[in-house]
Amino acid sequence: MKKSRRNFLKFAGLSAATLCFSPAAGALAAGHGTPHPKPNADQLKAKRWAMVVDTRKLNTDEAIAPLVKACHSIHNVPDIPGNKNIKWLWAGSYEETFPEQPNNFPSEDLERRRFILLCNHCDQPPCVRVCPTKATFQRPDGIVAMDYHRCIGCRYCMAGCPYGSRSFNWGEPRDNLDLKALNKEFPTRMRGVVEKCNFCVERLAQGKLPACVEASNGALTFGDLSDPDSEVRKVLKENYTIRRKPALGTQPSVYYII
Repeated sequence: MKKSRRNFLKFAGLSAATLCFSPAAGALAAGHGTPHPKPNADQLKAKRWAMVVDTRKLNTDEAIAPLVKACHSIHNVPDIPGNKNIKWLWAGSYEETFPEQPNNFPSEDLERRRFILLCNHCDQPPCVRVCPTKATFQRPDGIVAMDYHRCIGCRYCMAGCPYGSRSFNWGEPRDNLDLKALNKEFPTRMRGVVEKCNFCVERLAQGKLPACVEASNGALTFGDLSDPDSEVRKVLKENYTIRRKPALGTQPSVYYII
């Protein structure tokens, strides 16, 4: 009996030691995880958040770059060279952005434009439906969010997303971050998880607009799509807009003024 008890304690001790040095435990110790915004009295609320991009004002790589920098620096997005790069915001061509547009002969101005791309926070998000662990989920305000602790790296959400808006961490993200310049208010991620734009949920909880919106000099409009008096609805009413891949029925929350 004593021998069995001794073996049991030995096994339990080894298991605990293994857990302490496991990648998951190391990730937690390093501060990886999902941010838990602490809302205050000034928090921004909406029934359905949406964004409008004015491509007449924002249409070059040079104009989009500061928005990408603002987003990536705040969210500790690593800069990895090559095809394993992580992206929350990026620039794309007209053909990449709107492959289903019926006009085969668009104007030269439109063909030359660059378009800012990000997660579309769809009303009917296929990524949420295919995630087996609910790591990807939809908030009541329409934002498609992620719980990095739940992500098992199966990449089903990447296959389900028709917009290429998700990136997979093949390596350790911190190896490609300036640790001295980290934003300590937002967690870094771990190897083997997927990440993407989150519409700056942590900033909304503090009464701030998304970082890209603040850096856009009026080229991006953000607000409550369900409120007929919101700035987003006003902009949509006054301008012709299109959305990406409308035939898929995902109902994106990102609109583009053409």
